[in-house]
Amino acid sequence: MELISRIKSEQIVAMKAKDKPRLGTIRLVISAVRQQEIDGQKTLNDEEVLAVLVKMVKQRRDSVSQYQSAGRDDLADVELAEISVLDEFMPQPLSDDEVDAMVKEAIAASGASSMQDMGKIMAILKPQVQGRADMGKISQLVKANLA
Repeated sequence: MELISRIKSEQIVAMKAKDKPRLGTIRLVISAVRQQEIDGQKTLNDEEVLAVLVKMVKQRRDSVSQYQSAGRDDLADVELAEISVLDEFMPQPLSDDEVDAMVKEAIAASGASSMQDMGKIMAILKPQVQGRADMGKISQLVKANLA
């Protein structure tokens, strides 16, 4: 509940500052969180709100790459601005060294020896790194360490 409270207080700050692009992005976040709450018929905790934020950032990164490949840098810039607002609410990202160490630790903890154990490793890592590292990148690291 702390994260959504922080987002709502930032909405008020953006309103007072008349920062329309920032306000629009924050409203999108609040709307997405409310929609998830309605769909699940429960109030979201910080972890679930973070999952919504991660999904929104991922969607915007995909849009940026599509806009840039289509030569629409103006639209890509709008998406990048939204990503920068969303990143303010995300936890501090993990460094490559930290991610690598966590992957090796998870492999050791699960006793994994082959690619068949990848699911176990990913299940251990997901709650630890959610919102702080790209799961695709982690998946590649796990594959490299198991190979």
